Amino acid sequence: MIRLIILACLAVPIAAPAFAQHYGGAHPAASPAPQPYAGLEQRDIKALSEQQLADLLAGRGMALALPAELNRYPGPMHVLEHATALGLSDHQAAALRGLMDTMRRDAVAAGARVITAEKTLDQLFAGASATPDMVAAAAGEAGAAWSELRAVHLVTHIATRDVLSPEQLARYGALRGYANR
Repeated sequence: MIRLIILACLAVPIAAPAFAQHYGGAHPAASPAPQPYAGLEQRDIKALSEQQLADLLAGRGMALALPAELNRYPGPMHVLEHATALGLSDHQAAALRGLMDTMRRDAVAAGARVITAEKTLDQLFAGASATPDMVAAAAGEAGAAWSELRAVHLVTHIATRDVLSPEQLARYGALRGYANR
């Protein structure tokens, strides 16, 4: 039940970077503008780049936890990168490695669900079988998969913060170049 509540709270639109691309050239009459989607039709899953696929399969963060990271909730990987400068104890380092392993395992599983959902959505259109109801259902599945993935990363950042002292959190922010808050 808690998991459903977390997913519901985090069920905000997660637009893949392909959706963020936009026309940014000069007026079309002035010169031919580059076509922003040219070549993307060759992708296996149109909404996901090769880098995104690799990131999803590897459980990488893809900047999904930026609200946490930039508000003093660091992730375990970046904290471990600064273990010496932060003066992490052996106990803290072991706890952070455990968090990172769990996050990666859960993120890989959630990433696989994202890939499957995006592939299903893509196939509806590729097969010319898309209907409003089918697309709404498939888009809902894709959105839920992205939400689950994002929650995996965000919740891990909360757990990471709990491992660190206030002094370590402040030092981490300075090491990462974040403004004091």
